[in-house]
Formats: sequence, C-alpha cells, structure tokens
Amino acid sequence: MWQEQGPMVIITHEPISPEIVVKQAKTDSSGCVVTYVGLIRDQSRGKPVFSVEYRDPDGTAEARLREIAGGARKKWPINEMAMRHRIGKLKVGDVNLVVAVACGHRREGFAACQYAIDQFKEKPPTKKIETYRDGTSVEG
Repeated sequence: MWQEQGPMVIITHEPISPEIVVKQAKTDSSGCVVTYVGLIRDQSRGKPVFSVEYRDPDGTAEARLREIAGGARKKWPINEMAMRHRIGKLKVGDVNLVVAVACGHRREGFAACQYAIDQFKEKPPTKKIETYRDGTSVEG
C-alpha cells in the first residue's frame, strides 16, 4: 500500500540499481511496473560532457520528490511508486534518476511515470552543474 512518508523516495550519493527500485515498487496486485532510468549522456548543448554534478544545498530534494510522487498518486491509481535520485559528481553513463511506478494496468503506469519525469524536469529538486571536456561549465 502507498506510504507517502515511507522509504520509497531516496536521495543518495551512492550508485543506483534500477532493479532495487523496481523491487521497491512491485506489488502482488500490480500488472506492471513502468520504469524510467535517467542517464548522464555524453553530449549536451552541443558540447562533449565530462561530468554532471547534482547538489541539494538546501536539503529539500527529497521533499520535492515526495511532492511529485504525491501528485502522481492523486491523478492515477498507483499501487506503489519508488524514486531515487543520485547527487554528487556523475560521469557519462551513470544513472542519475530511477522512477518506478506499479499499477494494475500499463496505461496508468506509463502516464504516472511520464508525469513524474516531466515534473522532475519542470521544477528540478536539485541544482545541476554540467562540466564539459573543454573545461567550461553551465549551471542549470
């Protein structure tokens, strides 16, 4: 059963295992777990990426993820939802975000997962600094 204050939303410095996040979301009454795995890509803004750093300077990132999860829960019949966001300096290929939504049916699962990702991008819970191979960086 859904627990808004439960351990399903985590901000971590550690590498994220998508399989663990899926396991946290999976329930016996779910017909699917729709999952999004965000990765650090090698190009951004037309430049080769060296690293991306995510920071949570005011300590509100977990609360923001809970807000996103709560919003999804109000819109769709979610059985369970788990989200993990990695902070710190990440390299190309590292996983920065995993969203897993367990629902009775795929349509609601896909919609809720898409909503969570869109909300994450629209109002990011963390500060992001991209550093490029040419030594320049952009906060955004």
